[in-house]
Amino acid sequence: MSSSAPIGVFDSGLGGISVAREIRSAMPNEHILYFGDSANAPYGIKTPDEVKKLSFSIVENFVKNGVKAVVIACNTATSAAVKDLREYYNIPIIGMEPALKLACDLGCGKSQRVIVAATPLTLRERKFADLLNRFACEHTIFSQPCPDLVRIVEDGKLNDCDFVNCALHKYFDSYDLHSIDSVVLGCTHFIFYRDYFRDFLPSNVKIVDGNAGTIHHLQEILSSLDALAPKSEEGSVTISNSDTSKRISELAQSLFFAK
Repeated sequence: MSSSAPIGVFDSGLGGISVAREIRSAMPNEHILYFGDSANAPYGIKTPDEVKKLSFSIVENFVKNGVKAVVIACNTATSAAVKDLREYYNIPIIGMEPALKLACDLGCGKSQRVIVAATPLTLRERKFADLLNRFACEHTIFSQPCPDLVRIVEDGKLNDCDFVNCALHKYFDSYDLHSIDSVVLGCTHFIFYRDYFRDFLPSNVKIVDGNAGTIHHLQEILSSLDALAPKSEEGSVTISNSDTSKRISELAQSLFFAK
């Protein structure tokens, strides 16, 4: 069996487009409904209850549109809402968390020094605390909130090199970066900064994100349910946003098709 039903993907704004783009590349037969909640961004400075309420509203709309699975392409919304969403809805809900395990595993048994860059809410939620506790005994983990990096993407200032680099210096100059093994991009907005991080960080520092692992998990779940789209299917992507302005629409398109 197979299923041509769409996959719902949502984020607090435009960051999750990096996930939708990779799903499209890895699973070209699938229909993807992407929703960005830029009118309510950023989620990372809201309360968990606020984020949960927004997430339920988005998923409810996805369900009305017949999705076969939902990907929460937002570490913050995952932290605040994934448990309750899974209990309420009878479809797969795939969440994201900072790829700390992947970063630590890169040491092949050697203790690692890792910076987790994420939103303030992600870093203070219990879900991240539990993740941190799994690795803090054997590794040195630094939690670095970077709220400005979300706003820069949402404001369309990603190409302002001086502005971006000023933000990176603000958040990372206090570290001895030559002693760091890896930086985890713990927010899907931050994926768009990969080239900036590569230029900013010493060459030995690895840059880690969870997009590939999330998409692999999505494929495995849909395969186990015989719910992958037929190989003959011509997939599609529909991008929508709570901010219906022309600026956001054009920005979303440019981020989706960016190299």
